[in-house]
Amino acid sequence: MKNLSILLLTIIFISCGKEQPDLTVRANVKGLKKGTLYLKKIQDTILVTVDSININGATPIELYSSIDSPEVFYLYLDKKSAVEDRIEFFADKGITEINTTLKNFAFDANIKGSKQQKTLEEYNTVISKLNNRNLDVLKEQFEAQKAGDTAKLNALIKESNKNIKRKYLYTVNFALNNKDSEVAPYLALSEIYDARIDLLDTINNSLTPKVKASKYGKELGTFIKEIKKNEVN
Repeated sequence: MKNLSILLLTIIFISCGKEQPDLTVRANVKGLKKGTLYLKKIQDTILVTVDSININGATPIELYSSIDSPEVFYLYLDKKSAVEDRIEFFADKGITEINTTLKNFAFDANIKGSKQQKTLEEYNTVISKLNNRNLDVLKEQFEAQKAGDTAKLNALIKESNKNIKRKYLYTVNFALNNKDSEVAPYLALSEIYDARIDLLDTINNSLTPKVKASKYGKELGTFIKEIKKNEVN
């Protein structure tokens, strides 16, 4: 009985002593029987692989990474073909679950995890409509130019410029309304990095101390300082 107690204590000690990963990504890809999944992120402006797993049959899919503050990761699927699919998601410490299909890997993705992911999805719902309209306008511009319809082409160019302004204004307002989320500085850096410096400054100054101290909060602050430095020089 004494030996059994010692054994149980030893098992508990070993289990507790194991270092748990900051981030665990559990993926389920319906229809996937063979291939390789990669967990990637941007590090020093370069996309790097932080973990990978070879799929061969009904393999449980879990990928891991360290993470200091919430940031964007990418789940890549190498299907041994010319097409390489990827799913973008905003992760925080803990577990992120991704359910999707082999056929429509990125499009069918359902992601459950961080509150930052929910905020990013809210933004993408609106901005995707603007992006889709912009693509339609570009197609119509090409057709108008081909047909020699100058009046229609000029009208479409005006609409395109308006849509770009709408996207910038929506992104700025969204960031300001979500100043307590790491998504705010991320959008400033990824979607409107070429916006007027006063708009970027407004977003940066509105961020909560916690978000300012995050990965993207620090990067936004540095980015703005560099722009101001170059303007002076």
